[in-house]
Amino acid sequence: MNERAEAHRSYITYAIAAAVGLSAWMLAQPGQAQECPNRGDLDELYCDSDGDLVADTPDEVVDPNTLVFAYTPVEDPAIYEDIWMPFIEHLEEVTGKNVQFFAVQSNSAQVEAMRSGRLHVGGFSTGPTPFAVNLAGAVPFALMGSDDGRFGYTLQVYTRTDSGIEEMTDLAGKRVAHTSPTSNSGNQAPRALFPDLGVVPDEDYEVVYSGSHDQSMLGVVAGDYDAAPVASEVVDRMAERGLYDPEEVKVIWESPPFPTTSYTYAHNLDPELVEKIKEAFFSFDFEGTALGEEFTGVSKFIPISYKEDWEVIRQIQKANGVSYTPQDLAQE
Repeated sequence: MNERAEAHRSYITYAIAAAVGLSAWMLAQPGQAQECPNRGDLDELYCDSDGDLVADTPDEVVDPNTLVFAYTPVEDPAIYEDIWMPFIEHLEEVTGKNVQFFAVQSNSAQVEAMRSGRLHVGGFSTGPTPFAVNLAGAVPFALMGSDDGRFGYTLQVYTRTDSGIEEMTDLAGKRVAHTSPTSNSGNQAPRALFPDLGVVPDEDYEVVYSGSHDQSMLGVVAGDYDAAPVASEVVDRMAERGLYDPEEVKVIWESPPFPTTSYTYAHNLDPELVEKIKEAFFSFDFEGTALGEEFTGVSKFIPISYKEDWEVIRQIQKANGVSYTPQDLAQE
């Protein structure tokens, strides 16, 4: 094992322990409200004086020697560390910083790590992004997209081809896998959208939390679940890696597009460093890299606005009674 890999793994062990331990700190931490003309849904540690719904840059900023980067939790973090390595090397070159990959174990741990200052740049899943913004001071600035500026994924409801389930109302009385409470396509969107399709989660069918889109899909294939709402981008990549046979499953419903993983920086990073981080993202060439091979149909990072591009997600979460609090995040 080389020195870089050893350093990565040492930091990962430390950071995971710190993030897990931070849960209790978040729930017990006394208020540290600052003078602020507008805060909105942001935690009292942050302020939104310009009304863009994300935390303002504070007077005291940080310029770490080593940047820590984390991608949203996945079934096999080791694979994704290798996939992200070309980008990490590019980020190092542009920023002049060492960059370490943080293999997070859950959305909650990822949010807590940025809140604690141990995570500087992160890719947050669609549903947890508002939690990262409001609880951790994350500032979304980019998404993966195509040359024409398009981006997004859909919520698809999968079942086995031999399940006898042909439409959404057939889910009544079934065992359906949702991913986790804060997931957009894996839980929040189904709870907001499915009632209009004639089926109410937890009332018309049993909800079982699988923990991830990967586990939901594999559970459907294995027959552990009768069906599952999952993110199209995740199951497409699983099929490309041969993790399931597409002939064994079918889609019975698909939503309009949602935004994908948001790429964010911590609100208290030095503005000059932030500009270099953005430059690294927007100048990265996906072609011929492991990242480009993994995320087919993606050619570049494109700039986004949390206020505008996450509006539909916030609406879905509001319909589900979600509050951006440590208590709601702890349900993850």
